[in-house]
Amino acid sequence: MTSLEYPLWVWVFFFSVVLVALFVDIGIVNRKSHAPKRRETIIWSIIWVSLALAFNAFIAWQFGIGHGKLFFTGYLIELSLSVDNLFVFLLIFTYFKVPKKYQHRALFWGIFMAMAMRLVMIFLGAELVDRFHWLLYLAGAFLVYTGIKLFGEGETFDPERSGVVRFTTRFVKISKHYDGEKFFVIGQDGKRTGTLLLLVLIVINVADLVFAIDSIPAIFGITTDRFLVYTSNIFAILGLRTFYFLLAELADRFHFLKYGLAFILSFIGVKMLLPLFAEGLLKLIGEGAGSSTAVLLRGLLGHEYEQAIINISLGVVVLAIATSIILSIMFPPKASEAQADADPEM
Repeated sequence: MTSLEYPLWVWVFFFSVVLVALFVDIGIVNRKSHAPKRRETIIWSIIWVSLALAFNAFIAWQFGIGHGKLFFTGYLIELSLSVDNLFVFLLIFTYFKVPKKYQHRALFWGIFMAMAMRLVMIFLGAELVDRFHWLLYLAGAFLVYTGIKLFGEGETFDPERSGVVRFTTRFVKISKHYDGEKFFVIGQDGKRTGTLLLLVLIVINVADLVFAIDSIPAIFGITTDRFLVYTSNIFAILGLRTFYFLLAELADRFHFLKYGLAFILSFIGVKMLLPLFAEGLLKLIGEGAGSSTAVLLRGLLGHEYEQAIINISLGVVVLAIATSIILSIMFPPKASEAQADADPEM
């Protein structure tokens, strides 16, 4: 089933659920800017996870358990790969000295830009894959490369050297101060000027876009269904924005998580390359051969094992995340390493 076969009311239902929840968040609960308390953050984290799981159950009920598994796998992949965003958000807020009571405002309005950008990226990417299937092999190779690279030292985001900051301040007049929760103010010259909070919003969205370049191809490795990719993606980033206030202080403790994510990326990359290897191997041993290997390869290319592959992919993702978290708890980082992560150099 492609995204074009989903009835319009399903799309309307999805956006209605998301927009109503966002309205309650910003229009009622967070109408006045404040630093979210732990209890409030936990409640909203539970709400967003519950909404995602409820929508997952709805997908399984309406379109089959297979679609439900694909949604859940995509949700877990996006959620786990986006954990690095927590470090970047923390670094950006620390560098620009954003008051805690305004951080939620920047993250909230960034959601709408993220939803729009990912809609374009996912639909454009899926369309390109439909037209040029070999792009999946390039994406697979890219994920393997990214996974191997992630096993080493990860790159750090330096706002001071960011081209986004230089580009933005070159074309948009940005003040050096905050003015409450406002993104724009009218200067003494009568012209509209962006506040520092606007610059923070732009930097956050660009950072999110960069991370999406890794995560979206990873989900394409599971399914190219536009609806499932987009909806699982959005529910994951919505939850992530809330998790930030809950996990920002704890994220550095899960120091084995990056190895779990590296394994997931490498696994999905290899999975995407499997048909290419299978086709080459089948030509080598003979397409008409009756050996068990040839039968297996033909079945793989004929999508006979698609359900088994979905189950294996889901199991690998869950196992990798769980193992990395358990190892992080069993073998906590040294105090010096935790302090270095908590206080990044700028």
